[in-house]
Amino acid sequence: MSNSTYTPPKVWHWEAGNGGKFANINRPISGATHEKELPIGKHPLQLYSLGTPNGQKVTIMLEELLELGIKEAEYDAWLINIGDGDQFGSGFVEINPNSKIPALVDRSGSQPIRVFESGSILTYLAEKFSTFLPTTQPERAETLSWLFWQMGSAPFVGGGFGHFFAYAPEKFEYPINRFAMETKRQLDVLDKRLAQNQFVAGEHYSIADIAIWPWYGALVKGWQYDAGEFLSVHEYKHLIRWADEVYARPAVQRGRRVNRLQGDPAQQVRERHDASDLR
Repeated sequence: MSNSTYTPPKVWHWEAGNGGKFANINRPISGATHEKELPIGKHPLQLYSLGTPNGQKVTIMLEELLELGIKEAEYDAWLINIGDGDQFGSGFVEINPNSKIPALVDRSGSQPIRVFESGSILTYLAEKFSTFLPTTQPERAETLSWLFWQMGSAPFVGGGFGHFFAYAPEKFEYPINRFAMETKRQLDVLDKRLAQNQFVAGEHYSIADIAIWPWYGALVKGWQYDAGEFLSVHEYKHLIRWADEVYARPAVQRGRRVNRLQGDPAQQVRERHDASDLR
């Protein structure tokens, strides 16, 4: 166990060094830190994002729509480098007051529509283009339940396990144990579900799969936090089967490349403004 002697003060105060490697982008207040307008491209859908798991959800969704031949889903994907604090620019804060990627602006109508939070963007696009979200019950409720399961569960994986296992400036046994346990529980939830169904929400690919795959699919494929061995991901046979099946989709492979700054440079497409950018 850790021998840390830290005792929380009666009142917490923020200091500029709080947050380790993320100290320059984390702060206890919201709002813009600088003036910066957002660029606007030629397509009605303007995405401002980064190729993290949450960002990949939206680019995968958009590429899936294009794969279906829905030309109205053409989009510009602008890079928001959160390491540089782009999310605190005035233009980005205007479309997402929470200063988190991804954020989308739909300019196809008489007035621009802003949409933020990845699950909200997936739902908006699914309803706009009438696909990947069932319109009848109980399939619709099941799909939305799994979508919201991901939204509520993944912070334990990213901000919890991933942070303390891979990013925290010091290793502490208690939080790593705590969040590894919860991450494995979530993997088990998915594995048992996928033992009974081809896809997460049932027998059809949906926004639930699109939301869950960038987090949990990447985790069991060993791409996330370099934690596959630590978490014994080989135990989750059904989840691995699903992860491989989803990754085989061309739209998933394309969407995973957009706004990427990490991994194989050959797979990084910093910005996407035309289908030819992903060739």
